[in-house]
Amino acid sequence: MTMTTASDPVQVILPCLNEAAALPAVLARLPAGYHALVVDNGSTDGSATVARDHGAAVVSCGQRGYGAACHAGLEAATAPLVAVMDADGTLDAAELPRLTAPVLADDADLVIGAREPTDASAWPWRLRWANRRLAGQLRRRTGVPLVDLGPMRVARRDALLTLGLRDRRSGYPAETVINAAAAGWRIEQVPVGYAPRIGRSKVSGTPLGALRAVIDMSGAIRR
Repeated sequence: MTMTTASDPVQVILPCLNEAAALPAVLARLPAGYHALVVDNGSTDGSATVARDHGAAVVSCGQRGYGAACHAGLEAATAPLVAVMDADGTLDAAELPRLTAPVLADDADLVIGAREPTDASAWPWRLRWANRRLAGQLRRRTGVPLVDLGPMRVARRDALLTLGLRDRRSGYPAETVINAAAAGWRIEQVPVGYAPRIGRSKVSGTPLGALRAVIDMSGAIRR
């Protein structure tokens, strides 16, 4: 794999659907050398304009779906090291250096943030249930001792593109782990804080949404 150094820029891919309220605070927390790439997945609240006004690069993704937005960002990125994180305020971009460090040191190929709630309301029961089920399925499938399939992760861009990721919905993170494990990648987890989101979730804000996400991810694991 192509080596990266601490002086190389990192692009932070932020899949975005109607996150205008959260973006200013999210972007303000980016460390020096970490550059935002907001992937607008059909927002109607001016998210793209807010992102540009706060210094982020913006690309559009017409195909709806979390995986579609993530992959569009991956293809548009130019930095050797990329991070992916949600744009809803639940994750703190200031913690990204702790995830990039093992990759930069060549101690890991993929680092995933393991969420630790900062507030009881940050992780409702339906999301904890979904996470436990999916993490267990992934452990059995890959042998990787994951405790959380969290939405913050770091890897080298060119290496990610070799994984042949096909899922364009909520199964994208699970497929990333499965294909990376099959390719012999070293996968680690680092604890990260998880705060209540700003606004209402489009995927997991309802029991039905959580169920759909589990179905997508379970399908990716079975495949």
